[in-house]
Amino acid sequence: MTDTLTPLIRDLLEWLDKEPRTHAEVMDGWRTSCPRLPVWEEATDNRYVARKGTLVEVTDRGRAFLGEQL
Repeated sequence: MTDTLTPLIRDLLEWLDKEPRTHAEVMDGWRTSCPRLPVWEEATDNRYVARKGTLVEVTDRGRAFLGEQL
């Protein structure tokens, strides 16, 4: 993961961890077509987030990532 993506992924996970968010809400705010900033894609590829029905949640792995020192 690039140094550029790490803080953005942290932002996404912190945002998701504050309250339940729908998949549509997440896609509206975090999906990008920019190949240099695949925040959502990296978070899902690394299993930091998971869909639970219509909601997206931070996984235990995502919380561990949030707990890591920068």
